[in-house]
Amino acid sequence: MKKIFLVLFISFFASSISAQVKFEAQVERDSYGLNERFPLAFSINNEGDNFQAPKIAGFKTEGPFINKGNQTSITIVNGRMTQKREISTQVIYYLTPTKKGTFTIGSASIEFNGTVYKSQPIKITITDPVQLPTYPGQYSRQQQQQQQQQQQQQQNYDFGEGIHLVGEVSSRNPFVNEPVTVVYKLYFPYNSSVSNFRNFQAPKYENFWSQYVDIKQLRAEKGKYNGKDYSMVVLRKVTLYPLEAGAKIIEPFKIDVDAELPTGRSDFFGQLELKSVEKSLNTGTQTINVKPLPENGKPASFSGAVGQFDFKVKPSKTSLKAGESFDLEVSVAGKGNLKLFTLPKPVLPNSLEMFDPAHTENVQTPLTGMVGNISDKYTIIPQFKGKYTIKPIEFSYYDLASKSYKTIASDEITIDVAEGDNVVASTTGTGNKNTIQKKEVFQYNKLKTSFVSASKDDFLGSGMFYSLLFAPLLLIPVIMVAKKQKEAKDADAFGNKIRRNNKLVKKYLSDAKRQMGDKVPFYMAMEKALHNFLKAKLHIETVEMSKENIIELLQQRNATEDSISHFIALMNDCEYARYAPATDTAMTNDFDRAIEIITELEKQIK
Repeated sequence: MKKIFLVLFISFFASSISAQVKFEAQVERDSYGLNERFPLAFSINNEGDNFQAPKIAGFKTEGPFINKGNQTSITIVNGRMTQKREISTQVIYYLTPTKKGTFTIGSASIEFNGTVYKSQPIKITITDPVQLPTYPGQYSRQQQQQQQQQQQQQQNYDFGEGIHLVGEVSSRNPFVNEPVTVVYKLYFPYNSSVSNFRNFQAPKYENFWSQYVDIKQLRAEKGKYNGKDYSMVVLRKVTLYPLEAGAKIIEPFKIDVDAELPTGRSDFFGQLELKSVEKSLNTGTQTINVKPLPENGKPASFSGAVGQFDFKVKPSKTSLKAGESFDLEVSVAGKGNLKLFTLPKPVLPNSLEMFDPAHTENVQTPLTGMVGNISDKYTIIPQFKGKYTIKPIEFSYYDLASKSYKTIASDEITIDVAEGDNVVASTTGTGNKNTIQKKEVFQYNKLKTSFVSASKDDFLGSGMFYSLLFAPLLLIPVIMVAKKQKEAKDADAFGNKIRRNNKLVKKYLSDAKRQMGDKVPFYMAMEKALHNFLKAKLHIETVEMSKENIIELLQQRNATEDSISHFIALMNDCEYARYAPATDTAMTNDFDRAIEIITELEKQIK
């Protein structure tokens, strides 16, 4: 324990030293030629206000240029991770000497958290012109021009202003049952941020069939709104199918967010100041004019399908015996309003008995609309021998690509039925399929007769009647005894406390087993299990759980010295393991030790 406190104290002392604010002026050398241009940097290891530059005589100055940096350092001590964020800022001037001599650049000042910090003065000697060397960090005039051009381009960039919630509709004049997509986007300027999305109020989409499209993660990307550049986040996507013609209204989509917006002022580093505000946004009401499907050329078999489809009718077999069954599958596959129309029904001869179909859908709904297949499977049973023809079935749909109706007809199907084995269909089947049972054509006269008594005993007044009548009276003493036992148990506060602590032991051991592999919650659950075990067996509270008191009480309860030492060692190991690295093997061993030690003490403590 002393080692842990020492490590923590050293870490705290080191962090307090590193947290000191340093503000200093730096140049690469203390002597330059008259023809040399060099940087003068004022550096602070944090952020500050009210920067005051010194007077710089004898030099032509360019600047200031601001450089900001963020750095995150991670320190791990005894298995505990500490994350620290470091901020640094540099204000750089580029100096060109105008004459020879020795010059002193005075102190610059900056304010941080109400304290003013000053840099040390710097002496620089300017000599005769020298041959210009190439050294790391030398700032060329070409680099300076490139930086100035980038800053000018950024100033001229057409950034957007304000925050806008927009519902972008793919089509405002669709046909009935033509897919329409609505994408809800949040636009905000590059120099601001939004967070804490809440109070979503989505439209009800009346007169539309709707399906949301999953968005796994909100992600900001570039976007344009009203010709200006913004950051953009897609909040929600929905696919709509209008169900009837006319002007249909889409209600507003509403949301509340927290935003950081520029105030129009800049700090001394030239960065825009931001203020936090709460914004309530909505898309406003939108209207979609839905066009009816054309009546000209509409086939009689049209049932509302809109899109591009393939149609098939397929029997499971075409040769069978009378009384056997076969399946007839009617299916449509493709892209369109697959969930919004009914499949055509086959027309069969009277000798073929057809049962209600089993409907199957395998349809996905991405943003572009429904895609997949649907099918109806009919179970059919021929009653007699012969050849039966299932006429072609027609399926019609409206093709959005060609703006016309199209009809697909299936092939004619012939079913060849052979002589059966004196079987008929039973109407007692389950589901859509009926079972087939054999039926005797002739039945012989029965040679033996069984008689049933015409008179029956009356239930009223029978032995069973009186047994059921007086049975509740016999249960009254049993209920009274059980009630008294429960009241006595509830009044036993001490016993209830012990039973509650025993339950907590089992609960925390179960928690520890579930947290196996996650060090901190595992050992916390182990410690709680051991403490509740002591509370249940020794009748003590948490404040009394000193190791000396635990050892004394265990000895009084006839626990062996080995069991006591093993228990104390396990408590110590659980306490230290939370602050030190631990493997899965070590945690498994500690859990098994806990079960073994608790079991031993259960047998020994009286």
